[in-house]
Amino acid sequence: MARDLAPEVERLMQFRDPNIRKKAALCSIRIIKKVPDLAENFINPAAALLKEKHHGVLISGVQLCTELCKVCTEALEYFRKKCTEGLVRTLKDLANSPYAPEYDIAGITDPFLHIRLLKLLRVLGEGDADASDSMNDILAQVATKTESSKVAGNAILYECVQTIMSIEDNGGLRVLAVNILGRFLSNRDNNIRYVALNMLMKAVTADAQAVQRHRATILECVKDADASIRRRALELVYVLVNESNVKPLTKELIDYLEVSDQDFKGDLTAKICSIVTKFSPEKIWYIDQMLKVLSEAGNFVKDETWHAFIVVISNASELQGYTVRALYRAIQMSTEQESFVRVAVWCIGEYGDMLVNNIGMLDIEDPITVTESDAVDVVEIAIKRHSSDLTTKAMALVALLKLSSRFPSCSERIKDIVVQYKGNLMLELQQRSLEFNSIIAKHQNIRSALVERMPVLDEATFIGRRAGSLSGTASTPAGPSVNLPNGVAKASVSPLVDLLDLNSDDAPAPSSSGGDLLQDLLGVDLSPASQPSGAGQAPKSGTDVLLDLLSIGSPSAQSTSSTTDILSTSMNGKAPVSPLDDLSSLSLSARETSNAGAAPMMDLLDGFAPNPPRNENNGPDYPSITAYESSSLRMTFNFSKQPENPQTTIIQATFTNLSSNAYTDFVFQAAVPKFLQLHLEPASSNTLPASDNGTLSQNLRVTNSQHGKKSLVMRIRIAYKLDGKDKLEEGQINNFPRGL
Repeated sequence: MARDLAPEVERLMQFRDPNIRKKAALCSIRIIKKVPDLAENFINPAAALLKEKHHGVLISGVQLCTELCKVCTEALEYFRKKCTEGLVRTLKDLANSPYAPEYDIAGITDPFLHIRLLKLLRVLGEGDADASDSMNDILAQVATKTESSKVAGNAILYECVQTIMSIEDNGGLRVLAVNILGRFLSNRDNNIRYVALNMLMKAVTADAQAVQRHRATILECVKDADASIRRRALELVYVLVNESNVKPLTKELIDYLEVSDQDFKGDLTAKICSIVTKFSPEKIWYIDQMLKVLSEAGNFVKDETWHAFIVVISNASELQGYTVRALYRAIQMSTEQESFVRVAVWCIGEYGDMLVNNIGMLDIEDPITVTESDAVDVVEIAIKRHSSDLTTKAMALVALLKLSSRFPSCSERIKDIVVQYKGNLMLELQQRSLEFNSIIAKHQNIRSALVERMPVLDEATFIGRRAGSLSGTASTPAGPSVNLPNGVAKASVSPLVDLLDLNSDDAPAPSSSGGDLLQDLLGVDLSPASQPSGAGQAPKSGTDVLLDLLSIGSPSAQSTSSTTDILSTSMNGKAPVSPLDDLSSLSLSARETSNAGAAPMMDLLDGFAPNPPRNENNGPDYPSITAYESSSLRMTFNFSKQPENPQTTIIQATFTNLSSNAYTDFVFQAAVPKFLQLHLEPASSNTLPASDNGTLSQNLRVTNSQHGKKSLVMRIRIAYKLDGKDKLEEGQINNFPRGL
């Protein structure tokens, strides 16, 4: 219908009655939106309408030209060359026109036509320097002469600013536009202020220096009563921050943090922490600002933020004494902020000796007198706070254990505090209390080494782990779909989630990169790369005493089986026990328990004997390993590397059938953490012969982006059919040779 009516509508655009011409122009807009191919037929009639004196026809013609430019590049070029000067002239006449009662609104002649003309000029000037130059003067005139005390005038100024910011660069005009937006920020109307903030966000990319001049006004908007304006202004302030103004802006924001509304503190705190982290000129300034934020709004600080703060403190060895003293002073004033209490407890546990002995005093500090008992008092208050949650109390118990070694004179008092939690309803606190009490009372010989200061965590590593903690990569060759043994087909849309057991609460993490920061801070790394050479390559299980002492993970069932290094949720009872042999040179003697039933409870630290050391091949050649073995299947890995590419390892997987029946539809799948890249080549066959009748092989290529820092780790799944029934075997491989 639009194609049929287009010629008649085009003819009516030249009708003598202006109302008919206006209606025809509006109808033409609908036609070209429905059928863009007809746009070129309306170019000339639309250009003719731009010369109209009747405002109703003219505004319809301008709107038609604007739509034509959007759907037809030919029309855009035509209007740029033929009509730009005429439009500029029309806008100039309109701006300078005398009072006309039929078009006047609040003292402004036809603001609707003003706005339509400015929008069309914006389309024509965008991306064209010549067209932009021709309209600079009239835009400057409109921007300076339009009355801003009325809504109509503000609407015209807003469109003028948008046009100035969209056309080709003119520094003077853009400064003028930003100044108009600065005046908008002082307007009493919330809508005008909000619109100005939105436009300033766009203007920052074009002329940041001009926007910086209105920084004080923008900061006042952060304190506005309207929530939308506050948040928009805060986003703009965040964009304006740079190395030169970070200190005054941060001071203003922190000062406002003290009096801001509770519902706004979360957003404000997040922005301040991000600014301080991103633009900090020096570590001591960063520490001071973070302490202020934590003490004022620690309950709104995200976990990863105070984790990062602890990482910075652990790296700034020259500022550790200053930090722990500042935290001690601040915690004397208030203990209301949970994150602040956690950081303070951690630092006092780590650097309590610096606090008591005034180690690392700076010139800007006033000396303070803190006794060993005072330091213990702070941790005791933290653990007995009614509002302290499980994490805070657990960290306080760890801090007390460390202080028992640093402050021998307070050891008995600390023991009395710790033992109070041996019957706590929270199993985590109960377990820590019993274990720590045993260490303090019976194992002084290992206590000092066990609770020594945590090793420094590399900041770059921490940032990388935060970015990739929940990510993983997987690779699998094409193959038939696998049905689980219970007959329920696993959805094929998410093989990675299935293979990595991400939907299982008890599945082990494939890499330490997914571990919590506190694991790193407490010196526990669950990846094979962190195991000392004397402990072999067995992965750490939930019963590892060191992990229990530091409460990383929860204990799992012990098993006497140590023939496999596969950790899988589907292989119950095969997690090998890893006792105190991981404490390097430390050892404990085993206590014989002849009557287990008579003993009310086994000593949590006694009864574990160190495993005999295992041989490890550290030569240039990588030994073959039995990566996986069950009652029906064995998989061995042979390794090779190219000297010019040490990050890449070629693995030849060889599968041996241990049963008397052949396996058909044999499919091997593997998944690795994000720092590894895995490529599986096709297997030599999809049938694995019966025992002693041959093997099946498949090559894997693994690239380790953290070569030399992290060892390989891999989860596997093997699916096959035995006598027509689907079988599935899964596991995790942690016993790769070092250096891969």
